[in-house]
Amino acid sequence: MTGPSEEPAWKQRAVERSIRTAKIRAEQRVQRFLDAAQSIIAEKGSTDFTVQEVVDRSKQSLRSFYLQFDGKHELLLALFEDALSRSADQIRAAASGQDAPLDQLRVAVELLFEFCRPDPSAQRPLFTDFAPQLLLTHPAEVKVAHSSMLALFTELMEKVAASGELRPGANPRRLAAMTMQTVMFIAQSAGAPDDATIKPISAEEVWTFCSRGFAGN
Repeated sequence: MTGPSEEPAWKQRAVERSIRTAKIRAEQRVQRFLDAAQSIIAEKGSTDFTVQEVVDRSKQSLRSFYLQFDGKHELLLALFEDALSRSADQIRAAASGQDAPLDQLRVAVELLFEFCRPDPSAQRPLFTDFAPQLLLTHPAEVKVAHSSMLALFTELMEKVAASGELRPGANPRRLAAMTMQTVMFIAQSAGAPDDATIKPISAEEVWTFCSRGFAGN
């Protein structure tokens, strides 16, 4: 039985079912917009597109777009978060192929560098174009977007600490954050037109540089 102030159970079930259905439909609409934007980025090799292009490609309405996103920036942010999450999964899978914790972290550092490094043939403008701009204009959003990658680097750094290979007194999470940010910054700056690009910085060099900051003797 229900109390005098409670909704009947059948009504609660009906409302919950309605909410679930609406949520599923909203998620499907969002995914169609994301897929449309991703396909346009893949074709153009850049994030230079309009909201109308995304709407047309998704075969949905402009009104529907603005019900899901505030604008192009929020759409790009969603794509960036999704790309980082998928990259973290790929890096975790690759790192798991190593037995030693330090080797797992090395794989993660080197792969993250390759993912973020400017490469015209790879066409990763979300990492090479959008991410550096976002860091300057919306640092709080960058922190949220990086959460999945930071969780992975923290996990790997804690394994290194547990194996006794981290320098004494070091905080694994802080070192993970500094390492991740250092790798991404170096990678995103690797295409700058200066003398260093005559012989581009390699993933191995980045690992050597970073590991000397956290590894024990």
